Amino acid sequence: MATANDQGMGQITGSVLFYSKPEPLAPELHKNLGVKRMDGPFGFAREGHAVPLTVAEFGLAAVCGPIIFVGDDKVPLAVMGLNAGQNMFLQDNGMFEPGVYVPAYIRRYPFVFANDSAAGRMILCIDRAAEFVVEGGEMPFFDAEGKPTEYTQNCINFCNDYENERQRTLAFVQLLKDLDLFETRQATFTPTNPDGSQGEPQVIAEYFAVSEEKLKAVPTDKFIELRDNGALAQIYAHLTSLVGWDRLVALALARSANQPQAANA
Repeated sequence: MATANDQGMGQITGSVLFYSKPEPLAPELHKNLGVKRMDGPFGFAREGHAVPLTVAEFGLAAVCGPIIFVGDDKVPLAVMGLNAGQNMFLQDNGMFEPGVYVPAYIRRYPFVFANDSAAGRMILCIDRAAEFVVEGGEMPFFDAEGKPTEYTQNCINFCNDYENERQRTLAFVQLLKDLDLFETRQATFTPTNPDGSQGEPQVIAEYFAVSEEKLKAVPTDKFIELRDNGALAQIYAHLTSLVGWDRLVALALARSANQPQAANA
């Protein structure tokens, strides 16, 4: 890993969830900056209804909501809301509901790695637009000599660990692809009409999931390999998590019922 002053300033391109103004961390630009303590620091994740997840987190995330795979790359996501831009687990005060697992992707913010392909290394960046990145923050990024503080070094270590887990996740997904275990699925919800009858099913989401039928058909030697390398436990955590769609629907219905009804004109 390198901070920007190790190799000169670079330009950051691309779009990353939550990061609206990523900048390579450098003492020339950020020597007086730091992070201020906030009672509710997760307000930035309010629009994160589906958040990237590493395979090591499947077991913890599975008890909170669905773990799905999306796109050609089959990226694993923790579903945290039914509607785009609405994290149902985040309270108005910027804190998550008690007992909700907070993905590492969220916990590493405002730090993130950017890949400098030309130099073959990762550059540590911060989101300069983060609400809690301020001049004179209680946890400064650099000391008086322009070196990373202990706080920054701990964040670097966390990002390094996250990157290692992200690489493990890529390998896990590739293994599932190689075994042709994915299938397309839909999450649906059947509303109740005012007269008590069932309405038409509504599609909540379309995604990829591991097929239980395909998993049962995996050759014995490959199945044992999945068991021994830990992948099988993560697959079962993913499959178990899918019952979480019902929890999200129930939560949405309960909140809708508790909202004040608009007065008739």
